[in-house]
Amino acid sequence: MRGGRQIQIGVGALMLSGCVHARMHSPEELNVVANECGLALGQVAQDEEEKRLLFVMQNKPTAPQRACVARWAHKNHLKAVFIEGVEFSQ
Repeated sequence: MRGGRQIQIGVGALMLSGCVHARMHSPEELNVVANECGLALGQVAQDEEEKRLLFVMQNKPTAPQRACVARWAHKNHLKAVFIEGVEFSQ
């Protein structure tokens, strides 16, 4: 069968790509992302129990901010979660 071996290799590569595990990123790494995406320090966070989620706590993030964070999250095997209804008490 012509090309059968290539298909097997491609399917195998796809299966392995699903095995990538998210890792905890340091606060410094997350602050770099926040800074690069126009957010304040501390507005990008990751939870120890749900390492695959990247939380963004910003009231009404702009489309470019959302895209920037989503790109970084995707590149690092994470899912960006935007939490917009945050109210900080004084």
